[in-house]
Amino acid sequence: MSFKSPFPDVEIPNLSVYDFLFGQVESADLDRPALIDGASGAVTTYRSLITQIDGVAGALAARGLAVGEVVGLHSPNVPAFASVFHGILRAGGVATTINALYTAEDIAKQLTDSKAKFLFTVSPLLPQAKAAAAKVGIPDERVIVLDGAEGHPSLKDLLTEGAPAPEVSFDPATQLAVLPYSSGTTGRPKGVMLTHRNLVANVCQINPRMGIGADDKLLAVLPFFHIYGMTVLLNAALYNRAALVTMPKFDLVEFLKVVSGQKCTYVFIAPPVAVALAKHPLVDEYDLSSVHSIFSGAAPLDQELGKAVANRLGCRVRQGYGMSEMSPVSHAIPFDRDDIALDSVGPSIANMECKLVDPATGEEVAYPAEGVSEPGELWCKGPNIMAGYLGNDEATAETLDADGYLHTGDIATVDSEGVVTIVDRMKELIKYKGYQVPPAELEALLLTHPQVADAAVIGVLDDEGEEVPKAFVVKQQGAELDEAAVIAFVAERVSPHKKVRKVEFIDIVPKSAAGKILRKDLRASEAGRS
Repeated sequence: MSFKSPFPDVEIPNLSVYDFLFGQVESADLDRPALIDGASGAVTTYRSLITQIDGVAGALAARGLAVGEVVGLHSPNVPAFASVFHGILRAGGVATTINALYTAEDIAKQLTDSKAKFLFTVSPLLPQAKAAAAKVGIPDERVIVLDGAEGHPSLKDLLTEGAPAPEVSFDPATQLAVLPYSSGTTGRPKGVMLTHRNLVANVCQINPRMGIGADDKLLAVLPFFHIYGMTVLLNAALYNRAALVTMPKFDLVEFLKVVSGQKCTYVFIAPPVAVALAKHPLVDEYDLSSVHSIFSGAAPLDQELGKAVANRLGCRVRQGYGMSEMSPVSHAIPFDRDDIALDSVGPSIANMECKLVDPATGEEVAYPAEGVSEPGELWCKGPNIMAGYLGNDEATAETLDADGYLHTGDIATVDSEGVVTIVDRMKELIKYKGYQVPPAELEALLLTHPQVADAAVIGVLDDEGEEVPKAFVVKQQGAELDEAAVIAFVAERVSPHKKVRKVEFIDIVPKSAAGKILRKDLRASEAGRS
């Protein structure tokens, strides 16, 4: 049977993201810091942020952006990201956020699939952005370089034009706001259609559980282009009139300097950062006493690791669960609940209904009167669930059923208090440092190597407990191929997070009668060796 969130439903206003976040700004909040550049300390106030958002919206409208058209945003975390992101939405456009690590080919694929009309980037990423834009036919005058580059408009150019923000009208329940790309439970990345209502709903749903206040300084090292950073950091922080301290990438020394120097209070991380915070001797050289909470997401956090971080820093540690397809949060351990085990992902957030389904039989798993349920695939329904995958009805139908439940591909249990624990997964995706790596994409690439007869890829744990892609390769007869050559071949052709880190040569890839790779057999043989 299904089970609802133990928390009361929250009201979800029928507003655009812009009106929800900025439509009712108190005059006393306008001069509060909204964004602080971690490296320079430069402050963007709420007053300045709103002015910039309106300026970007006006400039895009003046250049012909119509309601519902897509704009690519390819940037690491810098304060200007917020101005551009919300400027796109303010103009009625749809933001497709692009991984800052992507190659030109990856960028071009996303621009093509999303039919983007403009592309924003930064000068360090311009070579790959420019190549991708040229490939898909976006002219230089529509490739906007935030910090400026010859031959391209800059953010300053847009803002100094003084074009008024357009008057736009749309239904927040159906109008798309963002198109992040996700591999779902399997396969190649697909555009996840999230509406204004989806994003507004998820902030409303998580807000009572997160405990973010106006006096908080949130460290924003998790990328805004990822749905976790977009909703839980960018939108939730701005909604609460907190300050976001931006870092374009993770570097431990810089991370510690920024947290201590800016006196950050709330730090959002992925598990690899937790390893450093728990174990690295450098941590003791910095004053991190301002931190009251650390929240981990994007991949499972080990309970003992979480406790080690909490003990070392003297703060609370929480974790949550979600997917891009859920805008993204569906479960979170509340900030004020010390009694919930850290190896769980907490109860369902408000306005959500979930069920567990036995993947073998399709039968619903009974909700326990006491103790813990049997495991089953976690299905979730709520106002934060995506509208579907862009231009892919088949993938949408595989993931979203007729009753509105999203099939997550993760195996979970639930206890009698409604606390959910993820115990395994059906999905084939590898999660490397929180980034999705679809095995099928790497397998297809490996098969283009003339000396590779067949290949399969799974996620395995490295020495630090991090999941990494491992390739099982069948050589062509007589081929001379070693591990280093395979790793180098892939590394030259993919974004850094997709690199193969381990290789094993085998005689045959195990497959079903239908020809599907039996990854469970490879995982079983891997487990037998460890």
